[in-house]
Amino acid sequence: MTFDGTWKVDRNDNYEKFMEIMGINMVKRKLAAHDNLKITLKQTGDSFHVNETSAFRTLELDFTSGVTFEYSLADGTELTGTWTIDGETLKGSFTRKDNGKLLTTTRVVQGDELIQSYNYEGVDAKRIFKRC
Repeated sequence: MTFDGTWKVDRNDNYEKFMEIMGINMVKRKLAAHDNLKITLKQTGDSFHVNETSAFRTLELDFTSGVTFEYSLADGTELTGTWTIDGETLKGSFTRKDNGKLLTTTRVVQGDELIQSYNYEGVDAKRIFKRC
C-alpha cells in the first residue's frame, strides 16, 4: 500500500511556530524539533498499524479509516478524531479534549518522502520524512 514503510523525519517547515500555537513550552519545542521521530506504517485495507519511535517515547497505535479514536501527543495533549483515506491522502481531523479546538493533518507520499502537514489555529507546518 502507498503508506507502508518506515519513515524517519528529515526536516521541518514552520514546526516550531506550530508547536508554540499548540501551547507547547519552549524547552519541549526545542527538543521536539530534533526528536528523530521514526514512523512505521502498515496498511491492510482501511486499517492501519502505526509504530512511532522518538527520543521521547515509543507508541503503537491501530486505527481504521473513518472510525473515531483517542490519541495523546508526545507532550500529553489528548485528542479525539479520525483519519480518513481520500485517494492517495490520509486526512486527519482531531479535536483537543482540553479546549475543543480543531487540529487537521494530512499524510501524503511523494516519491521517497512522506509529507505530514498540520494546521492549528490558522498556522500551517510540515514534517517531511524519508523512507528508511
